[in-house]
Amino acid sequence: MSKNVVLVTGAAGGIGRSICERLVADGYSVAATDINAEGLKDLEASLGGSLKAYPADQTDLAKVEALVAQAEKDLGPIFGLVNVTGWTHATRFETETADYWDKVIAINFTSLLYVTQPILKSMIARKAGRMVFIASDAGKVGTATEAVYAGAKGAVIAFAKSIARENARHSINVNCVSPGPTETPLFAEEMKDNPQIVERMLKAIPFRRAAKPSDQAAVVSFLLSDDASYLTGQALSVSGGLTMI
Repeated sequence: MSKNVVLVTGAAGGIGRSICERLVADGYSVAATDINAEGLKDLEASLGGSLKAYPADQTDLAKVEALVAQAEKDLGPIFGLVNVTGWTHATRFETETADYWDKVIAINFTSLLYVTQPILKSMIARKAGRMVFIASDAGKVGTATEAVYAGAKGAVIAFAKSIARENARHSINVNCVSPGPTETPLFAEEMKDNPQIVERMLKAIPFRRAAKPSDQAAVVSFLLSDDASYLTGQALSVSGGLTMI
């Protein structure tokens, strides 16, 4: 089985783009998917022939299954899955609507189920594979103004551990990266809307800065590598020490 093909979801976002850049630099062939077709087009143009774009709405099961099948037809068996897709707003739970809850859960958790299953079946058949899910420290310790998002990311972590237990016998590793505050467009929006909250958070980080997307990408690259072959079911906090659990 080729160890060159990695599917990255949420690839057009800040962390997703940095992960794609790092994986291409590491010699992987990347299948990149995102609902943002223009962002994917720009990413594909910047990374040349090492990345192929597959625009899709990851909350649509049929479209996800089709893109996985097409990526494997185009590039070969998928060795690695990196699920980056995520979204939230900073709001208080008592003010939110059920439609908002459904959207947060669909983007942050249900979409992960949709992409994991078809790739997992392929990995089981080949007895090898790596999965890395971008979770959040919010899923470990909770966070004010992101209650449903924190719940969904907690579900991602528990799901990863369960899939890791089920599939270690097939030589499939499943781990999470749990970013702390990271310099992404979503973070910039939160900084604009809630500057005092963000400033207090940054002061609580021992390194006194938010992560760069490349900090997250480096850990993802490690988890896909042979050096992480004995690591599974873990949620690694990449938060500059903001959380130490």
